Amino acid sequence: MATIEIDDEVYEALQLPEGERSDALKEELAVSLYARDILSFGKARSLAGLSKREFHDLLGEREILRHYGDAELAEDLDYAE
Repeated sequence: MATIEIDDEVYEALQLPEGERSDALKEELAVSLYARDILSFGKARSLAGLSKREFHDLLGEREILRHYGDAELAEDLDYAE
């Protein structure tokens, strides 16, 4: 497991309740990396800690088109087995 260090001042400046900050940061990172085609849908969804449906809905809310290539096809086929 990797750790990302965020300056305390920046972390405290997040305008979210304390208990929601970590999850919100994971979601933001997951969406950003997915949108930039750095992470696959499955890996980004896992990072965000969301179900397939929840992550798909989050991408829709952000108007981010779902990428669907060989990696996603392979993940879907693995999931279907």
